[in-house]
Amino acid sequence: MTSEPALVERWRSLLSSYNEVAGHLERALQETHGLTMGEFETLDRLITVTCEKRRMQELAADMYLSQSALSRTVARLEKGGLVRRSLCEDDRRGIFVSVTEEGLQRHADARATHRAILAEHLGTSAPAG
Repeated sequence: MTSEPALVERWRSLLSSYNEVAGHLERALQETHGLTMGEFETLDRLITVTCEKRRMQELAADMYLSQSALSRTVARLEKGGLVRRSLCEDDRRGIFVSVTEEGLQRHADARATHRAILAEHLGTSAPAG
């Protein structure tokens, strides 16, 4: 069994690693593509699903953002023309989010930066494409 001090040290090491990588990602994505890390992650999760749109509740369940933080993130992306929100026809309380053509392009451009930063800081080579 792992001792308590060793367990705490592993946790602190994990936090330090996360904070270092997240800081590099945040700066690179913002400076190069005008996206926050949360905005990129939202686009990335929308694009990697097999359907053309997702319910906000499903997206929130998959992400580390709270429902209100995700709502603010989606509002910024929508204001920038990168996503579109629409009401569910069957349940007017439900909101769908879909990526626009501009959002697809911004994501494609930012994806290379995102993957390069991950590769640099997590010790693997950057994947092609």
